[in-house]
Amino acid sequence: MHTVPTPLLSVIVPAYNADAYLARALDPLCDASTRTIEVIVVDDGSTDATGVLADTYAAARPDLVRVVHQRNGGHGAAIEAGIAIARGEYVKVLDADDWLDTSALLSVLATLRDLARGGGVDALFTDFVYDRAGKSNRVSRFDTVFPSDRRFGWEQTERFGKRQHLMMHAIIYRTSLLRASELALPRHTFYVDNLYVVRPLLHVRTMYYLPVQLYHYFIGRAGQSVDVNVMLARVDQQLLVNKLALGALPPAADVAAGSVPVQLYAALLHYVEALCAVTSATLARGGDDTHLAKRDAFWSHVKHENPWVHTRMRRSFMGTSSNLPGGAGRRVTSLAYHVARRVVGFS
Repeated sequence: MHTVPTPLLSVIVPAYNADAYLARALDPLCDASTRTIEVIVVDDGSTDATGVLADTYAAARPDLVRVVHQRNGGHGAAIEAGIAIARGEYVKVLDADDWLDTSALLSVLATLRDLARGGGVDALFTDFVYDRAGKSNRVSRFDTVFPSDRRFGWEQTERFGKRQHLMMHAIIYRTSLLRASELALPRHTFYVDNLYVVRPLLHVRTMYYLPVQLYHYFIGRAGQSVDVNVMLARVDQQLLVNKLALGALPPAADVAAGSVPVQLYAALLHYVEALCAVTSATLARGGDDTHLAKRDAFWSHVKHENPWVHTRMRRSFMGTSSNLPGGAGRRVTSLAYHVARRVVGFS
């Protein structure tokens, strides 16, 4: 009986109405294709030619590309559908309007192959590139946080800098860890990639950092979820994701008991703080009574759920500047909003 070899890496491509740029995502994967990779395109109820285009790639490269067609459920539903059928030892999520560097991908595959001889790792991290339309690109590096080119644990990591955030673009998870984490992403909701970072990362204990620029994160497409106006229109979805991310933080008692490494908790808190700062500043920038009431309700929720985290966040520059009252306060908040977006990488 012919058996299909298990690929090292499953690349999941959630795609909704992505026919204008799906080829840019898939072509580098085809160029780098080996028997150690599979590509899973999840057509999430597209109403354009995304599904047809994906099927064309699958017909041309049945050894490489599989396509899932499903009713629209949002980004999280598409990611979960890909994870459910992934055959690879590891999973990488690639949004359909982004792309992976071919040479960096080959380096990643070679590294995963070498790691497999020693039992692998829970997660592999790489650098990534902010490809900003009309602006110079910016590379997010982690060489000051992680030791490079060797296995390590959290006790061997350093603090993240203010502009260093371990976004989805930087992470490759072991598939079995993803499934064991029981990741559940809300439907019809943007910004769930933040939960894809926080929830599985809590279970990561063994890691490897490869300092290559693998992921190209495109910023500047009209209607993109991180567009300033779109973020304000979808602020309720940001609030939901932020609350879920806060709820995913481990209890301080687990950190004190040693079951959660201190450095892991610090990394999670650093990430969630940035999310909350951007959302709070977004609401303050909206500026009307409804937005300000939502901002106040959000901070009340944080205080109720985790008083210590609330105090820490409110004492930070972003926490303070996103909550100043009056017209002058809103002008400072507007400045803080743009600073927060640059820090997190949304502009």
